[in-house]
Amino acid sequence: MLSGEAALHEEGEEYSGGQATVFDVTPDAFSRPAPGLDDDQELLFFVGDSFFEQNWVTAPASAAARDGLGPFFNSRSCAGCHLKDGRGRPPTTADQHNTGLLLRLSRPARDLYGRSLPDPKYGHQLQDRAVAGVRSEAQTQIRYREIEGTFADGTGYTLLQPQYALAAPAYGAPHDELLVSPRVANQMIGLGLLEAVPEADLLARADPNDADGDGVSGRPNYVWDAFNGRRALGRFGWKANQPHLLQQVAAAFAADMGITSALFPAEECTDAQAECRAQPTGGAPEIASDDLHKVVLYASALAVPARRDWDDPQVLAGKRLFRTLGCATCHVPVQQTGIHPTIPALSHQRIRPYTDLLLHDMGEGLADGRPDFEANGREWRTPPLWGIGLFETVNGHTRYLHDGRARNLMEAVLWHGGEAQRAKERVLRLTAVERRALLAFLESL
Repeated sequence: MLSGEAALHEEGEEYSGGQATVFDVTPDAFSRPAPGLDDDQELLFFVGDSFFEQNWVTAPASAAARDGLGPFFNSRSCAGCHLKDGRGRPPTTADQHNTGLLLRLSRPARDLYGRSLPDPKYGHQLQDRAVAGVRSEAQTQIRYREIEGTFADGTGYTLLQPQYALAAPAYGAPHDELLVSPRVANQMIGLGLLEAVPEADLLARADPNDADGDGVSGRPNYVWDAFNGRRALGRFGWKANQPHLLQQVAAAFAADMGITSALFPAEECTDAQAECRAQPTGGAPEIASDDLHKVVLYASALAVPARRDWDDPQVLAGKRLFRTLGCATCHVPVQQTGIHPTIPALSHQRIRPYTDLLLHDMGEGLADGRPDFEANGREWRTPPLWGIGLFETVNGHTRYLHDGRARNLMEAVLWHGGEAQRAKERVLRLTAVERRALLAFLESL
């Protein structure tokens, strides 16, 4: 066996998505179809892409297949938040739209399915835009406070702690106990691969009572599966609150663009929003089921870009640190897919997403205080790390974490707390050379 960092080099680890890997370092790196799609799937992939990219319009319109926008919405298209199938960020000015940040809303009570109850006036999500003749609900107000700290070697750093509020609410004051959770749009790559990881494999990694005593107690979120009418394991979303991509996509159409589907057929208008309820619709539903499924196929079949510099000595040193610091306990490097029900090219693939898809307590610093099914106000799903080194190339920014507060990867690491507190404290003791190696590894993913 080789000694030193060379021993950390694993054969084939550049293939982050297994067969569904593409070697692309351009701004289109997140937008490629997975290799191995058959001809029909590849055609449907590009049709789904067109529904993902193009703007929806207000009903009634001559483009009947693409009308029904609103009445409230956050974006006119999926790509408005997931630009180039990548990652959103917080706005840089008070009146900026379509950056990919939104606010989930609720009050403390739950319904019979475990879902948080919506705000009586503004529903489950704040929509900051509206069609003509309808007042937008409110604007998102963000204020930042700087937090200063130092590494053990005396190097200083600052973190930005955001505070969120609803500015100029148009339909009256929200609930007295309003709970607000900011979420940025995440990268779209490899979603079908994550859906194909067997449930048993995910549950085998759960340790809700920390039986092994390592301080890490990942657990699954169980959510309501509206398509199958049952409780199911959550996989997608920042708190693993969606059970599968069909529901994830349909929910985004409904909440982000006001587009109804067979799965979510009702417009999201509250009793306080009479002008919303008076608006014409783009049909019932506004996106046909076959078109919705084309978007689902598109989201499922997006390839994962390959690792860069995976055999570089500095990257390998960072990889060793990633393991010894304890980061790999939650950001599990390797998963194995089972049988994907519709896309054989995604089946039986050894993938490297760097996630366990489980919930973890991330501490008070990152807490949103808002439950989401069984996820509490301090828990978040471990986000996949594949592709993070290409965010700047694809989306022109380096904002990380669930609300984009971290301005770079090291800030994202330093926000970790709760179950990751021990790992963060080890990071604070790293030398400058070690910190550069850790970042080099992360940027290679």
